[in-house]
This record gives sequence, structure tokens and C-alpha cells, in this order.
Amino acid sequence: MADKKFTVLDLLNLELSGHDALNLKCIGGRRGLPRAITVPEINRPGLALSGFFENFASNRLQLFGRGETSFLQKLHKEKKLDNIRNFFSNEMPCCVFTYNLEPTEDFRQIAEEFCCPILQTDLQTNEFLSRIIRLFSNIFAPHQTLHGVLVEVYGIGILLNGHSGVGKSETALELIERGHRLVADDIIEIRCVNGNTLLGRGANTMISHHMEIRGLGIINISQLYGVGAIRNQKEVQLIVQLEDWNSSKAYDRLGTDQKYQELLGVKVPVLEIPVRPGRNLPIIIEAAAMNERLKDMGVNSAKEFNQNVLKWIETNETKIAYNGIDDSY
Repeated sequence: MADKKFTVLDLLNLELSGHDALNLKCIGGRRGLPRAITVPEINRPGLALSGFFENFASNRLQLFGRGETSFLQKLHKEKKLDNIRNFFSNEMPCCVFTYNLEPTEDFRQIAEEFCCPILQTDLQTNEFLSRIIRLFSNIFAPHQTLHGVLVEVYGIGILLNGHSGVGKSETALELIERGHRLVADDIIEIRCVNGNTLLGRGANTMISHHMEIRGLGIINISQLYGVGAIRNQKEVQLIVQLEDWNSSKAYDRLGTDQKYQELLGVKVPVLEIPVRPGRNLPIIIEAAAMNERLKDMGVNSAKEFNQNVLKWIETNETKIAYNGIDDSY
């Protein structure tokens, strides 16, 4: 569900371009533009127009293609306006006509009477469906905000976490200097798309590509390093937890004990990186990103190392049992 009421007017005012553009315009029922769209589903109202209203999904956006529009013309010729009036008696967000199709005049008049917006697009029905579903999956996706820095390193989206002053922004700045990209600094908005994909972006797009560096102030990354050093959003694939070095804490030295953090029901791998003078954090994070890419390709260096050690131990023990002596020295 969206964090605030998303209306038909909001849908019309979205600035979308390219393969995301909906090309919508309002051709009737303007008084109903403040109506809320509450569910991310679409309905084809053929059965409802024929008079069958059982389980009619009136809370969905109603989509009219060539078939539904032809049926409207048939109702117009037969002067069966009761079906249309009953259709609009169920309050719905809006009606959308694809292919630049026009509703019949009586359909338009009844829509005006019930204050139901009528929208029109030049897109084909299937193309409009794919675009609006993609849009709704993003708008209505579960989301949360958190503090950190989101960067893209070798194609891997890495969320840098840690307490204030630990060096998140300075580490990210060095990564940008080395050719990687900043997604957002300070406040990150995470959205769960399709149930298993976490997309991160700046909670405030106006300031997401600015960074605060203590002693230096606010800097604009896109102006300093160019537009190639930023991107608007990225999937969160790895969390790097930066923390002050604790000599009493046992840190993972093999990488076989993988930790996870759950965000919006999705488990994300976590690396705990201790910070101390002399440690080159950007190089460590670069290595972590490349290692994560190897894991995605089915190669786990830590597990391979562990298996090789076990094989060596087993082979050596076999030699000792067979020869009666230890010749490993």
C-alpha cells in the first residue's frame, strides 16, 4: 500500500518517459479526479457491462480495450443503459480507454453524473497493462527508510551502515573517486518489489546525490565527478556494517559463517567490517563486491577453501594410516 493516498490526479501528473510513459489524458469526469486508487490491480469490466456484478472488482482501475468498447456501442444501439448505470453505481477509481478509443456519448454522460474520471491513452491494451502494473508494483510496494550510504560497486548495490562518524561517507567518497557510483547518502528509502527485490534510492531525490563530509561540508557528487558517478536507484544486494575495532570480539576470518539482515521480509547478506587506522576500507569493499558477484555465479571461495583443507587433511591421514609415518614435514 502506498504511504499516502494515491489519486487519479496523481496518476495523470506522473512525469514518466520512454518505456514507462502511460500517455494518459482525461476526457471526462474531471470532478472525480481526487478519487483514490487503493489497490495495484486492473480489471477488464466485460462481465459487469453485461449485467453480471457478482465478485465485481469495482475498487480496481477499469480498463477498456477494443472488445469492451465494441460492447459499449452494442449497448448504445440497443439502448440498454441500465447496465451502464448499474456499472457506475459501484464506485471505482476511473476508466481507461486504450488505442485512443472513444466511449459512447451515453457512457460519458453517465460517468459525468457519477463523477467517475474517464482517461484515454494511445497505447495498445497489452502495452498499457504491462506499464501500469510495473508502475503500481513500485508505488504500492512495501517500504521503509533507514540511515546509511548506498553505493554501486562493480554492479553490486552495497548499503554502508554504521554509527555516526564511523566513516561511511568518507569511504563512499573514496569509492566514487575509484570510479564507482553513489545512489544516495544519509536517508535511504528501501522498497520491496515483486516480493523479493529490494530497490534503494534517496528518500529526498533533491538532495540524494549530495554528501556531508565532516570538515568539508556539503558537496554535490554529480557536479564534482559528473553524472556518470551517480544513479537514481539500485537493488540492495549486500550490507556492509562498519564498526569500531573491538579487540575482544571474534571477527569472521574465513567467510564461511554468512550473516543476514532481514529488510521487508527479504534476507540480505551482511559483512561486519571493523574500522581501525591503516585499514583500506574501499579496497576491502571492492573485494567484497567482486566476491559477491562470484557467489552469484556459483563460486564460493570460502567454502572451496574449507573443502580443500578437509581433502588435504583426509589425504594426509590416509597416508599416515597406510605408511605408518607422517611425511608431511
